[in-house]
Amino acid sequence: MENLKRVHWKSKLGFLLAAIGSAVGLGNIWRFPYVAYKNGGGAFLIPYLIALLLVGIPLLVLEHGLGQLKKGSAPLAFGKIRRGWEYLGWWVSVFICFGLMLYYSAVLSWCVHYFGFSFSGAWGENTQAFFFQDFLQLSESPFDIGSINWSIFAGIAVVWFVNWLVISRGIRKGIEIANKIGMPLLFATLLLLLVWSLLLPGASTGVAALVVPNLSKLLSPSVWHDAFGQIFFTLSLGSGVMIVFASYLPDRKNLTGNAIKTAAANSTVELIAGFAVFAIIGYIATNAGKPIDQAVQSGPGLAFVVYPQAISHLPFGNVPFGNVLFGALFFFTLLLAGLTSSISIIETFISAAIDKFNWKRKPLVTVVCLVGFAGSAIFATNAGLYWLDIIDHMLTNMGLLLVGFFEIILVAWIFGAKRFIALIDRESNLKLGKFWIVTAKYITPLVLIALFVISARQDFITPYGGYPWEAIIVIGFGWLAATLIVAKAFSEAKWKTDHLEQEDTSEALIVEVME
Repeated sequence: MENLKRVHWKSKLGFLLAAIGSAVGLGNIWRFPYVAYKNGGGAFLIPYLIALLLVGIPLLVLEHGLGQLKKGSAPLAFGKIRRGWEYLGWWVSVFICFGLMLYYSAVLSWCVHYFGFSFSGAWGENTQAFFFQDFLQLSESPFDIGSINWSIFAGIAVVWFVNWLVISRGIRKGIEIANKIGMPLLFATLLLLLVWSLLLPGASTGVAALVVPNLSKLLSPSVWHDAFGQIFFTLSLGSGVMIVFASYLPDRKNLTGNAIKTAAANSTVELIAGFAVFAIIGYIATNAGKPIDQAVQSGPGLAFVVYPQAISHLPFGNVPFGNVLFGALFFFTLLLAGLTSSISIIETFISAAIDKFNWKRKPLVTVVCLVGFAGSAIFATNAGLYWLDIIDHMLTNMGLLLVGFFEIILVAWIFGAKRFIALIDRESNLKLGKFWIVTAKYITPLVLIALFVISARQDFITPYGGYPWEAIIVIGFGWLAATLIVAKAFSEAKWKTDHLEQEDTSEALIVEVME
């Protein structure tokens, strides 16, 4: 076996931007606004902030700490605590790279095309018909796969090529540099989008809907479910990403501070996007003479149906080609956010494979990107949207929640919450102590199980999205089962490095910090 030295980030800023880049994705800019809109706007912010405190920050601290203290990807970090738990790390590494990333690349392809459509207004007046019929060429059912939409498939190729270009260059020369360029650019475009939106007639009506809570909405369990779910998914929790990125940190870094900064930056981006989107909805409502809750239809299609419709009719005064610039800015922002997240998704599997098998980075990244590109083809077919919807629901409402729950059990109960937080506080300026122990051991796992049970119960009573049971079982559960089988094969393979047997520096510190 080979003893390998782990590479480090070149700077603390590089790590922070990479962690923020992973957390800030498409979910911040198009998912948060429509989830907030569906759940009463301002009322949604109250459970959202509570969820950030009770689930978001405790789990971020856990994953940052686990990565740095164990110096490895999810399979290695879990395996160092209990050998048998390496399997869990491989499962999440496989299903986010060869599950989530496959359909994520399709959505990014849509963003590439809509960025181009912004210059021609190709979506026309009926943006819904254009998106579903002309662009996606959507079939009648999940099993009516039809043919590949070659324009979408070409966009997917661009997305995988950009990821290959960045990740193959490594942590310092690829991922760190990409995030140092991409994240400031993303913040700048978001702020420009916000200012532009706030200047629209009726924008104040939309903003008021976001900040003024309808407290009666807080009595609805679905509002709380969606708020906790949004925090969990938007921070990349349970995906292994934060464990990997923190594993590239040198010792003696402010772990708690880094976790809080990552969570704060992520929520700031969501709120900026929320203000911008609600300002646009306020304009639409004012222009149509409708109440704010009847202005547009909520849902995932908000970005590709409602926004183009609004962009086509926005007043830009004396700004030449104002609607073109606004549309291009919006979809460029979506694309940037998605790319920074996709880089981290793929790196999760790359890091795990290098940790265990000592495979060379560039050939490994090439193979992974080629396999991923080929696997993404199903999402470029006429049934691609159906497959995307079903698999996304299964991975995020079952896979990630289960990984997050068992991650808590492994660290807070098996390794020991007191031992873990003693090590974390030793490495942090801000001490969490008993707060983290109570939330991580009791509150967070209870919340995750509640989310899982609620989602599973809803799906059992009524098949998700009105899809036939055959589609849910074959596509949704089938994908989960396939990733479990692949993960088992990786976990059973022999280690080609001695990382798992190396002395754990965190264990050596336990006696010191506990005395």
